Order: sequence, then C-alpha cells, then structure tokens
Amino acid sequence: MSAAGTAVSVDAVRVRTALGALTERPFRLLWLGQTLSAAGDAVVGVAIAFAVLELGDARDLGFVMACYMLPRALLTLAGGVWADRLPRRLVMIAADLVRAIAQATAAILLIGGSAETWQLAVTSALVGAGSAFFGPASSGLVPETISAGRLQDANALMSISRSGVDVFGPLLAGVLVAVAGPGWALAIDAASYLASVAFLALLPRTAAPALPHQSFVAQLVHGFREVRSRTWLWSGFLVFCVGNTAMAAAFVLGPVVAKAELGGAAAWGLILTGGAIGGTVGSALALRVRPARPLRVSFPLVCLVGLYMLAFVPPLPVGAIMLAAAGGFGAIALANTLWDTTVQEQVPREALSRVFAYDWLISFVCMPLGYVLAGPLADGLGTSTTFAGCAAVVIGSNLLVLLVPSVRSLRRAPVPRPEHASALEAA
Repeated sequence: MSAAGTAVSVDAVRVRTALGALTERPFRLLWLGQTLSAAGDAVVGVAIAFAVLELGDARDLGFVMACYMLPRALLTLAGGVWADRLPRRLVMIAADLVRAIAQATAAILLIGGSAETWQLAVTSALVGAGSAFFGPASSGLVPETISAGRLQDANALMSISRSGVDVFGPLLAGVLVAVAGPGWALAIDAASYLASVAFLALLPRTAAPALPHQSFVAQLVHGFREVRSRTWLWSGFLVFCVGNTAMAAAFVLGPVVAKAELGGAAAWGLILTGGAIGGTVGSALALRVRPARPLRVSFPLVCLVGLYMLAFVPPLPVGAIMLAAAGGFGAIALANTLWDTTVQEQVPREALSRVFAYDWLISFVCMPLGYVLAGPLADGLGTSTTFAGCAAVVIGSNLLVLLVPSVRSLRRAPVPRPEHASALEAA
C-alpha cells in the first residue's frame, strides 16, 4: 500500500475511534436529544430580547433576564441533590417538560398578541428553574450512558454540538424573528425540549444512586465535603470564580469598544462568530487531545482568553480580534471537556451531580458579578486598563493554580482503551 493510502487508512480509523461514542446507543440517544435541545436554545436569546423590547424597554429586558438567572442560581444546588437522589434521566425529563410548557405558553401569548412583560418574566423564571435541575443531572448522566474509555469523546461530542449551534443559531434566530416573529422562535424551543424528552424516554432505565437516608441539608453538605476533600477540585473552583468574574468584562466592554472604535454591532457579531467557530474547533480537538495529566494542560490553555482580552488594548483590526476570540473560546471548549471528564472520572458517581451543581453555581454567581463590575471599573480606570487588568487576572489565576501539587500531578483515571484502539495502533 502506498504511503498516501496508509495515511488515509490511519485517518479513517482515527475518525471511527473519535466518533465511536455515537455507536453506543444510550449515549447516541442522549446526544441526539441534547443537540436538538441546544439548537432550540440557540434561538432564545435573540427571540426573548426582541419580544420584550416590543413590549417595553431595556429595563424590562434586564428584569426578564434576571427572572431567568435568579431561580437558576438559587435552585442549582437543590437540582444537584435531587439528581443524586433520583434517577437522573427522570429529573431531566421533568425539567424538560417544565421548560417546554413554559416556552409553549410564552409562544402562544406572543403569537396571539396578548403577551405582557410580567408573563414573559414568569415563563423565563420557570425555564431557569427547570435548567437548575437539568444541568447537574445532565452532567452526572453522561458517564452512565457511555463506556469508560469513551467518556472524553462523549463530552467532546456534547461540546461540539453546543458550540456548533452557537455558530449559526443567532443568525437563524434573527431571520426567524424578522420573518415570523419571536413567538414562533420560542415555539421551536418548546418543541426542542419535547424532542429531548422523547430521546430521554428511550434511554435504559437505571436505578437511583444508593444514597444513605439523610436530610436534604445533610446530602448538600456531603456534596460540599466531596469538593473540600479534593484540593485540585476546590482550587479549580476558586480559579473559575476569579476567572469567570474577569472574563465577564469582555462580554460587557467588548460591544462598547466595537461601537466606539470598530464600526459597531456588525464588528461585534463577527467577533462572536469567530469565538463560536473556535469553540467548535476546540471541542473537536478534545476528541484527539488526551494528556496524561489533564489539569496541567487545561488551566494554561485558558490563558489564551487573556490574550483575546488584550486584543482590545488598544483594539486590533476586527479580523485579528476574531482570530484571538477563536483561540480563546477554542481553549475554553477544550479545557472544559478535559475538566468535565476529570471530575466524572474522579468523583464518586453517587455524588457527581452535587459536585457539578457547585461548579455550575460559580458561573451563575460570578458571571453576573463581572457584568455589574465591568462598567464602574471602566468608568474609573478606563476601558483599556480594565481589559488589561482582567486579562492579567485570567492569566495569573490559571498559572498560579499550577503551584497546587495535586493540580499538577493528577493523572487520568485508568480506563479500558476505546474500541478500535488496537486497530489504530496497528495502522
């Protein structure tokens, strides 16, 4: 066989190996349902924004967004406890049904022309509450649907689908809202939740984790002890807290710089598109990148986000910032996949959703905090100085955490090699 033929053969085996997770029916069902749900969610941001602005002003939009975020933040820890108490599949089905009913109600009100801002606030709160239970359950369910050797591939494929819809979702949402109205976009999101329910219902039934009979508070405390007992885990959470607060500044101040110096909304849209494309590429790389010490790789990778922030100091041309955004968001996607896989491998299955609930809570608290602080900091220090300072915080925190011995030394859990691994080595 020629060298070219051998290369093609090796590449084909690698593709089969990387996509092998989809050959396992339970994960394939989960992935299909979550991909359709993510596609529906991708249109919501644009749809709900225009729906509220047709009824009120920016303050009303802020109120509706807060009504979504607040219950999601307040109920995430409860979601983690219940996802460890009950079969996670059933928790996700219940959460999806709540979200489907809420979005369908909002869609009917908007299409019928009778919607009011308070009604959209209520339906958004219900969607946020459902998401608070769905997120921890979903993160805990992935290892139950896939063989151990393909866990990282499964996480990477889930990330690819989320990142992929982020590339085209906002554009399609804009067209849909302009042509049919925001109500129909929310109707599509409601249908996507029902599609998720249908696929989840086909998953094999699994028993709930065998937890000791404890009160809700005791089980919540037990989840915290699982975090506290692992230095690498709570150290990572501290980095996420600091880094997410700093990274939030880019989402607030980026549009400001784009409007003042880069040509306006079109430039910001291109930058976000570059980031979404980078996220998809980073997720795809997670199918191939398997470091023996994953945290030693994942934390330094996130430093690329700091370089993306520095691209605004002073602002580079839009094309250059797009490339920086692609690198930064691609790094986040790859790092997140390595982190999720590590947590799923190292934390006992019966406590997994509670641990992920603490992880999710950090984002729900720290990102809004960063949104609030960005404006006053920019007013006091200047936009460029704020960008530079936030970049330094991101880079510094993700490098300093490497001083923690368990972060540097933690190795991947020993797992069976994925199917076709021997064929790949032979090729």
